[in-house]
Amino acid sequence: MNLKDPTDRTALKELVDKISTLGDRKDFNAQVQLFSEDALSENFAGGTSILKLKGRKEMAEAFANFLKDFDTVYHLNGQQVVNIDGDQASGTFYCLVTLIGNENGKRMRTTIGAYYQDSYVRAEDGWLVAKRIGNFKWQEKVEVK
Repeated sequence: MNLKDPTDRTALKELVDKISTLGDRKDFNAQVQLFSEDALSENFAGGTSILKLKGRKEMAEAFANFLKDFDTVYHLNGQQVVNIDGDQASGTFYCLVTLIGNENGKRMRTTIGAYYQDSYVRAEDGWLVAKRIGNFKWQEKVEVK
């Protein structure tokens, strides 16, 4: 481990957390600036690809469309393991996503257990996500009283 490694690890954790926080705020234009210009984002549920996006514009539009019906969006990020190799890195982190909104006249809370596999690239101003693979492992939906 070189002396730069702990600083990079901290920066990569902050990058992941900032992406989640901006998603919670629905600030998608700022959120996608933390991805490389031509970043790839693909999500899987049950081993099946459910969404594949390329580039910031496509990502911002899709994120906004998916979350438009939820008034509460909340990501809780957990453990993260990264492998840093110069100006590139890869990592996996776990996330608990809570979405609350109205569905068929009822207030519903959807909770999703997910993990993400990221590829990162060092840019002039810091690290960016170049590729994100989301794996949605389970989901629970309940009415909120």
